[in-house]
Amino acid sequence: MILVYTHKITPRLRYVFKHIFTRILLIPVEFTTTLEEFIAYNGLKMTYTKAPLGNEFFIRSNDLLFEQGVNDIEINVFTWDDIPCFFNSSTKSVIPFDIFAASFYLLSRYEEYLPHVRDVHERFTAAQSIAFKHQFLEKPLVDIWAYKLLEKLQERFPEYTYQKRNYTYVSTIDVDNAFAYKHKSLVRTFGGFIKDFFTLKLRTFWDRFVTITNIKKDPYNTFNKILKLKQQYKIPTTFFFLVADYTTFDTNVSTSKNKFRLLIKNMADYAKVGMHPSYFSMKDEVLLKKEKERLEAITNTPMEKSRQHFLRFSLPETYQSLIDLEVKEDYSMGYASHVGFRASTCTPFYFYDLDFEIQTPLKIVPFALMDTTLNDYMDLTPRQSLGKIRELKNEVKAVNGTFVTLFHNESLSDYLRWKGWSKVYESMLKIAVD
Repeated sequence: MILVYTHKITPRLRYVFKHIFTRILLIPVEFTTTLEEFIAYNGLKMTYTKAPLGNEFFIRSNDLLFEQGVNDIEINVFTWDDIPCFFNSSTKSVIPFDIFAASFYLLSRYEEYLPHVRDVHERFTAAQSIAFKHQFLEKPLVDIWAYKLLEKLQERFPEYTYQKRNYTYVSTIDVDNAFAYKHKSLVRTFGGFIKDFFTLKLRTFWDRFVTITNIKKDPYNTFNKILKLKQQYKIPTTFFFLVADYTTFDTNVSTSKNKFRLLIKNMADYAKVGMHPSYFSMKDEVLLKKEKERLEAITNTPMEKSRQHFLRFSLPETYQSLIDLEVKEDYSMGYASHVGFRASTCTPFYFYDLDFEIQTPLKIVPFALMDTTLNDYMDLTPRQSLGKIRELKNEVKAVNGTFVTLFHNESLSDYLRWKGWSKVYESMLKIAVD
C-alpha cells in the first residue's frame, strides 16, 4: 500500500490516484491529511501538495484536483525524457509535472466540456484534442506516465514488492448491418433493386438477386467465421447489435424478422452481446431505454455493455443516460476519424462526471482502432493497416494494458469496399495475441 499525504482529499484526487495506483500499477492507495500519521507510516508513501515536508517522495500539486466545475485552462506541453507532459512543477518535485492533474484532465475528457466545434454528426473531433495537436494520440500517455512514476518509486523504495499486471486483448464487433440483402422488408428490397438498376450498379443488382433467392450466401453473414476465430485464438469477443427502428443512419434488419432474432440469440450463446444504441439516441434516454429493452427481450439477459452507433455521444448527457439505465460498461471511447487513445489510456476506467463531481459506476473501455478508420478515413491498404495495428498493439503491450479493437461483420466479407480485407481480422488476432 502507498500512503499519500495531501492538504485536502477531494473526489477528483481519489479518482485519479486510484486509477494510476490501483488499476495501472496494482498498488493499493490510502490518503491522509494528518501529518503525524504520515510521518509514523514506514511503508511506501508520498506527499502531494504545494511544498515538500523534507526530502520525502514529493510531487507538487496543480490546482486542478482541488477545483470544482470546468474552467478554461491554459495547457503548455513540454517533453520529459521524450515524453509529452503538461502542468509543469518545481525542481523539488520527483517528476517535473503533476502526473495526477494531467491524467485527470485526459481521463475526465475535460476538454470535451469546453466550447468546441462539432462535426457533421455532432461529435467532438480528434483534431480539436490536445492529444492530436501535440502528436500523442497514438500513445496511451497516462499509462506511460504511470510506468515512469513506477520507476521513480522503485528507485526510492526498492524493498517494496511490486506486482505486474498482464497484457490483455478484447475483440469487439459492431453489427450495423447483419445482412447485406437478406431479411429486409419487401419495400427495402424492391427499392434496392430499383436503385441498383437506375444507377447502373448491375453487379449489386445481381448479388442482391442471387442472395435473396438463396443461390448465394449473404456476404455480410460472417458470424460463424468470427466465432470460429474466437474459439481458435481463445479471444474474448463482444458483439454490439443495432436494434433500432429504421432511419437514414440506422439500416439494420428489423427485429421483427425471426432470422435476425435467432442470430442475436445464437451469438449470445457463444459470445458476449451488448447494445449498439442508434444514431438519434445520443441525447434521448427514452429511445435508449426502448432499444435496451428490445434487445433484452431477445436475449433474456440484462444489457450491461454498450457502444454508441457512429460513436455518437455527448458528455456528460449520454453517459448519464446509460448510468440511469444501469448499463455497466461503455465501449464508445475512441474516434471514427483517427486511431489511437481518445482518453490517452489503454486501461478501462470509470467515468468521472464533472457536472456532479463524482466517480460514477460506468466503466469506460477505450478502443485503439476501428476497421472503418483504417479503410475509409486513413485510406490504408490491408497490409498498411496491419502495420498500424501492430504499432498500436506494441504501445499497449509496453505498458501491459488492454488492447481493444473494433471491427464490423461486414469487413470480413471481402465484398465491395471491403475487397481484400477478408484476412485482415484473423491477421490482427495473430498480432494481438503474440
